[in-house]
Amino acid sequence: MKVRIGTRKSKLALWQANYVKEFLEKHWGIEVELVKITTTGDKIRDVPLAKIGGKGLFVKEIEKALLEGEIDLAVHSLKDVPMEIPKGLTLGAITKRENPYDVLISRDGKKLSELPEGSKVGTSSLRRQVQIKKRRRDLKVEVLRGNVDTRMRKLREGLYDAIILAYAGVKRMGFEKEITEVLYDFIPAVGQGSLAIEIREGDKRIEELIKPLNHRESYISALCERAFLRELEGGCQVPIGAFAKVESGEVNLRAFISDLEAKRFIEGEERGSVEEAKEVGKRLAHRLLKEGGEEILREIYSR
Repeated sequence: MKVRIGTRKSKLALWQANYVKEFLEKHWGIEVELVKITTTGDKIRDVPLAKIGGKGLFVKEIEKALLEGEIDLAVHSLKDVPMEIPKGLTLGAITKRENPYDVLISRDGKKLSELPEGSKVGTSSLRRQVQIKKRRRDLKVEVLRGNVDTRMRKLREGLYDAIILAYAGVKRMGFEKEITEVLYDFIPAVGQGSLAIEIREGDKRIEELIKPLNHRESYISALCERAFLRELEGGCQVPIGAFAKVESGEVNLRAFISDLEAKRFIEGEERGSVEEAKEVGKRLAHRLLKEGGEEILREIYSR
C-alpha cells in the first residue's frame, strides 16, 4: 500500500519531504508519493508574516488534507507548526535536529560586527530583527521574505548588504559555502532545525512507519521549547526565541522575550531533568513574564 506525504511546494519543503520519503522507502521497502499542497503562507508573499497572523500559515491546508484522509502524514519545519495542533492530529516524530542557529550571509564577507554603519540587513523574523538591533542599532533592518533562493538573489542584486537565515535551510539548499558567520549568540526560533512529522491520532500503521525517524534528544528539546512558547501564547507578532539542549540527562533552556525595538530584552536560563522538559519550559516562561514579559506582550497585542 502506498504512503502519501503532504508537503508545501517550495524547494526547501520538497527537500524535507523527500528526506522522509527516501528514509521510508529504504527502511521499509514501501512506495511513497509526495502530494504537493499550496498554503496561505505561500500565496501571500509581499506582507510580513507578523501582519497576517504568522503561525499556522504554512500548515493549515496540509492539516486539512491529513484530517480528510487525502494524505497519510505531513512533513513540516517544526518552527512553522503552531502550539495548538488540531483535534485528531498529533506530532508523531521529530527528526534529528540540524544545526539550529541563524547565519549571516553578507555580500562582501563582513561579519555582523564589521558591517559599515547604515548597512541594510534583510530578515522577515521579528526575533532576528531585535537581536540585530540589540547588537547594532546603527544598521538598517529591512523586511525580507521569500524562499532561500529568492533571498540569496536579492542579496546578490544589491538590495541588501547582508541577510540572516536559518543554518538548516541554507545547508539543505546547498548554500553552506556562502555563510559568512554562524550567529551562535543569537537565540534560535522554537524548533528551528528539526522537521515535524504530523499524523492522524490512532493511526498505528503510520505511527510504526515513522517511529525510527524520531530523535529522542530533539524530541525532548522540542517539548521544552514548545511548552515555553505555549505558556507565553506567543505568535509571530512577538519577538521570542528559545533554545533547549539535552546534556547528560538534563535539559538546559535559554530564552528571551523582547519589545519590538529591543529596548526591553528579557532573557534567562532554566534547567531540569529530561523527564520534566515541559516543566522547565513553563518555569522559564513564568519567570520571564514576571520580569517584564507580561507588560511587553500586553503592549504588543494592544497595538
